[in-house]
Amino acid sequence: MRRAPELIAGGGPAGAAVALLLARGGAMPVLIERSREPHDVVCGGFLGGDAIALLARLGVDPAALGAPAIRRARLIAGRRIAETDLPFAAAGLSRRTLDATLLDRAAGEGATIERGLAIRRVDLDQRCLHLGDETAIGANAIFLATGKHEARGAPRPTRSGDDPALGLRIRLEPSAALARALAGTIELHLFRGGYAGLLLQEDGGANLCLSVAQSRLQAAGGRPEQLIAALAHEAPMLADRFGAATGAGPWSTVARIPYGWRARRGRHGIFRLGDQAAVIASLAGDGIAIALDSAIRAAHAFLHDGAQAGPSFQSAFAARARRPVGVAGMLKHWGETPWVAGPMIALFRHAPGLIRHAAATTRIGAD
Repeated sequence: MRRAPELIAGGGPAGAAVALLLARGGAMPVLIERSREPHDVVCGGFLGGDAIALLARLGVDPAALGAPAIRRARLIAGRRIAETDLPFAAAGLSRRTLDATLLDRAAGEGATIERGLAIRRVDLDQRCLHLGDETAIGANAIFLATGKHEARGAPRPTRSGDDPALGLRIRLEPSAALARALAGTIELHLFRGGYAGLLLQEDGGANLCLSVAQSRLQAAGGRPEQLIAALAHEAPMLADRFGAATGAGPWSTVARIPYGWRARRGRHGIFRLGDQAAVIASLAGDGIAIALDSAIRAAHAFLHDGAQAGPSFQSAFAARARRPVGVAGMLKHWGETPWVAGPMIALFRHAPGLIRHAAATTRIGAD
């Protein structure tokens, strides 16, 4: 068995950020990432004010990477629309660019990045990763940053119910009219059993992400395009936006998203980061900020107290994430309930400050 002083499972924002900071602090982390090349994933695209501030600590400026500024939020339920300025500066940045940038910075600080290696199983007791090439790597400390995907051997014991949420994503080529409509704005479309977010990114594309109950996709024959068509009577503007695209890439999916999960207890030598630490509903929350904040705090805890800091870090981060995760979950539930969503949008239209308050209270912060 190979050994590494510090081992990181996953090369998304959480994994790359903790690798960068550990290497900068004098450690010798080894990061294992299953993909060989940068790619987009289901989650991400929107960077809130806290995520941008956290990236600044890592030496990354989204504007310098071409991320368009997002200044307004537009909430849509049926044909009801509420719109207001955001209480912070935000940006649209593809995960392909963000992840590649952070991994490059981590490698530049001295972290070892090993790509194209799938993690088959995690042994928490032995602090060991078993890889797809039949090899294994042990470490003094493991940082779990595998995102929303379950890590075999390190499950999150949550109840996703009989109709769990699915994540869907597609990159659209916007028409000139669609690009104008989305300029400087993030749109949130509400419908029964789900919602969709739509924004422009640095690559010129429009990023469309949906969280939807599994039953709704099944009713559409498992085809996302049919789901969009089926939603036309509930979310006509979403269907219009989708139809206004001049082209589209492939769909990406992730199943059984455990919204509301928080790792309340930790163990020696194990640090859960990002969605392995807390899964916030992206309708109102910012999963990238969760990833970055958990990585920064885990790196600081490990560099200060070593592997023994695992339990104290995990419980402290669970407490820190409690309010934003809870409030975002409540807003998600309301947004997916038609008899609540419509009146809620009407209220927001007459009192847009409530949107700003909701956005502010679901931030993890950057203190």
